[in-house]
Amino acid sequence: MQLSPNAQIMWDRLESYPQEYSLSDLHIRSNSPFSIRSEGSILNFEDDPVTKEEILEFVEATATKEQYEQFLETGDLDYAVQTGEFRYRVNCLKTIKGPAMVLRLIVSEIPDIEKLGLPEAVHNVLSKKAGLVLVTGQTGSGKSTSLAAMIDKINRTRNEHIITIEDPVEFVHQDKNSIISQREVGAHTDSFAAAIKGALREDPDIILMGEMRDLETISMALTAAETGHLVFGTLHSSSAPSTITRLVDAFPPEQQEMARGMIAGSIQLVLSQQLLKRKGGGRVGCFEVMVATSGIRNLIREDKIPQIPTIMQTGAQYGMFTMEKYYEQLVKQDLVG
Repeated sequence: MQLSPNAQIMWDRLESYPQEYSLSDLHIRSNSPFSIRSEGSILNFEDDPVTKEEILEFVEATATKEQYEQFLETGDLDYAVQTGEFRYRVNCLKTIKGPAMVLRLIVSEIPDIEKLGLPEAVHNVLSKKAGLVLVTGQTGSGKSTSLAAMIDKINRTRNEHIITIEDPVEFVHQDKNSIISQREVGAHTDSFAAAIKGALREDPDIILMGEMRDLETISMALTAAETGHLVFGTLHSSSAPSTITRLVDAFPPEQQEMARGMIAGSIQLVLSQQLLKRKGGGRVGCFEVMVATSGIRNLIREDKIPQIPTIMQTGAQYGMFTMEKYYEQLVKQDLVG
């Protein structure tokens, strides 16, 4: 790739900073210092200012012509870029100071589910043939990493057709015991909703959706889960009850009773997570698990979602626990302060 001098400066940064620092994100803003997020905190490099021209020329060089024009017109753009050994998920935005970028460093090596320490109930749900599995949490909480590890375990242990719909594709899976078709919104399909609608005609067993963003996407995911597919998705919610509420509230009021019935019938598990600073450095996962027992399903149908935490607190035999309970265990193990 032939780069302009300004674009080359940016390219060099994206190759050098991950080699020097343990980072998850790069924050690049016009006429501001280059910044990174390392172990949860923002670090600024005052001696490394970024210009507007460097950002614009980098985006023009690494995005498609259509994507670059979209950014100039709308002020928003998502795409992925590979610089040497490092792959990034790129979000471009216009700000009061000028164009900016936030780049999430994608760990190309698919994580081992055993090393992530995901709860036992998560392992158990991976043998299900149908239903909806949701991984929730704020941006940067490790949702994509957990999902990639789950898909990898299915890929290694089951003989299935797995379709992933992502924006953008982060972890690239190779066929093992299963076969995998990975699609990127924008590059391979117009939208999540169009891709999942198409997926139902593509003989899938497992469908992974990067994000359930709107009513159409949520409706299609529930339909897929109800018709004999195991569907994985993410939401930006902080707990299992708030996740169920978000799903229901996506529907118009006159459809919410029907929605509660669909959710109650299809939900298998909700894993909510966040990453905390580990004592001594690094990060540690903090989890909440809701398993769809008959009691949980009844509360969803009967619109008694606020009562879900009570069942979670007494559902240890099913692998359930609240975020607060898991945090207490991390404190007892002296992993967090």
